[in-house]
Amino acid sequence: LGREEPAMSMDANGKIIWAKHSEVQQANLKAMGDAEIKDGERLPLAVKDMGSCEIYPQTIQHNPNGRFVVVCGDGEYIIYTAMALRNKSFGSAQEFVWAHDSSEYAIRESNSVVKIFKNFKEKKSFKPDFGAEGIYGGFLLGVRSVNGLAFYDWENTELIRRIEIQPKHIFWSDSGELVCIATEESFFILKYLSEKVAAAQETHEGVTEDGIEDAFEVLGEIQEIVKTGLWVGDCFIYTSSVNRLNYYVGGEIVTIAHLDRTMYLLGYIPKDNRLYLGDKELNIVSYSLLVSVLEYQTAVMRRDFGMADKVLPTIPKEQRTRVAHFLEKQARRLFFTLAVSTDPEHRFELALQLGELKIAYQLAVEAESEQKWKQLAELAISKCQFGLAQECLHHAQDYGGLLLLATASGNANMVNKLAEGAEKDGKNNVAFMSYFLQGKLDSCLELLIKTGRLPEAAFLARTYLPSQVSRVVKLWRENLSKVNQKAAESLADPTEYENLFPGLKEAFVAEEYVKQSLADLRPAREYPLVTPNEERNLLEEAKGFEPPGVMAPQKKAEEPVQSPKQELMKTVLQNSDVLPTKDQKTLLDLEDDLDNLDLEDIDTTDIYLDEEILDE
Repeated sequence: LGREEPAMSMDANGKIIWAKHSEVQQANLKAMGDAEIKDGERLPLAVKDMGSCEIYPQTIQHNPNGRFVVVCGDGEYIIYTAMALRNKSFGSAQEFVWAHDSSEYAIRESNSVVKIFKNFKEKKSFKPDFGAEGIYGGFLLGVRSVNGLAFYDWENTELIRRIEIQPKHIFWSDSGELVCIATEESFFILKYLSEKVAAAQETHEGVTEDGIEDAFEVLGEIQEIVKTGLWVGDCFIYTSSVNRLNYYVGGEIVTIAHLDRTMYLLGYIPKDNRLYLGDKELNIVSYSLLVSVLEYQTAVMRRDFGMADKVLPTIPKEQRTRVAHFLEKQARRLFFTLAVSTDPEHRFELALQLGELKIAYQLAVEAESEQKWKQLAELAISKCQFGLAQECLHHAQDYGGLLLLATASGNANMVNKLAEGAEKDGKNNVAFMSYFLQGKLDSCLELLIKTGRLPEAAFLARTYLPSQVSRVVKLWRENLSKVNQKAAESLADPTEYENLFPGLKEAFVAEEYVKQSLADLRPAREYPLVTPNEERNLLEEAKGFEPPGVMAPQKKAEEPVQSPKQELMKTVLQNSDVLPTKDQKTLLDLEDDLDNLDLEDIDTTDIYLDEEILDE
């Protein structure tokens, strides 16, 4: 019945060989010429029949240099020349794998025997310790057993490292430094440390029954299932079980395309900047993948920044942002990332991370975004660039931030301008606080009145501006009477009910006293020298204070002390102008008699006075 995965292979030059039943066919990508290729569309390839195969092909695979191709099926293998399909070698094998060296390969003859061939001649045969349920080619010979995976040296079949893992696929990079081990649930990226292996083989240090401990370094594990894969530089390209075409580099996974059906990777042609895939119907499709991007990312991964600088100019601008995101995730060269990126949003975020105020300012000007101005203001404050922070907060119309900045820096002029600007723009809370901090209580009161906060205005006046209470209460009455006449009438005006406001006159004096003391603003540095309000008694402080411009009353000449009788007579005489002349004369005579009168001798027991009259 064959396999789900088609028997298909492509060499490094773009020559594709596949098996259709027992027939072997060939197609050459070069034959397409300069025809326009669109991502994901079937390629119109000219197919050439190469002949019939002696076995039913289940797999076809080119060797690394592309000169030979092996066909496996029915427990046998046949090695053909790739150009003319001439039989070069054959044999029985349950599995066949090529080594990194194009002239070397291995076969799994049974579940216990593995044979290695070089130049089509058997070189070595060995029995792995725990058997051989599967073999894998590449830089090292991999053998899967019930105990896990074991890597052997092709040259002498020495055990390099045994790993407790059950692999499904193993993919080696061309340099032999990186290897992907794919399992049923995830895949691992490992780095092969050949220098440490060579040193351990010479000294026999760090060698255990499981091989050389430091042979591999795990770089990452990704929870995705790999169907097919290949390496381009240090980038691992693969198709996943959810039909995505991705590549992994430096811990980052980049999606190249979402596939509409199951596709199988064939290879990558650097000069075409294209990746080629096939499906089980033997259709070939292609996707663009710039080799300059891959080379750049590979150079960065190897920390070869000199090479990265050379490759960067060859990357098109539309691909720069993708490269910048990659660099950012590497957390190695954010400055370099900033130079590479072309996306304004990404560049602004990078500039903030790097503290590049000039670049961030320029980008904020271009974007005209309130959010960006706020972010830049925060950075400027953290860098103590208060002038820039003030400008940014103005652009962002962040009045709360401006108030914080102005008060923290003790900038009275800024607080004053902020109060006026905030009131103009309807930011009443900030305007009120700014006026209040400056001691401009009249402005605070007018702001409350203007915004219809009359109850608050009345209480502010009662506390700080007693001379304005009467005016505010009248406004409050007028406003409240529209809703509740009875409640409006219950509001007491100090000018009408002085008895309800004891100490009001002293409060007027204290108000003038406070105004005089607030005439000159004191610098913020003198704050520790100022007595807190809760420790002050303004009424006591204001005693004896005379507001400027008010003439002090002149003292009258001292009059001699008069007796009670003289006082009584004086009172009577003061009211005598309403009496006739003869009565006035009588009063004058009475004055002389009163001088000799002893009031204590008068009997008042029979005199009764009406209490109501007394009250009047």
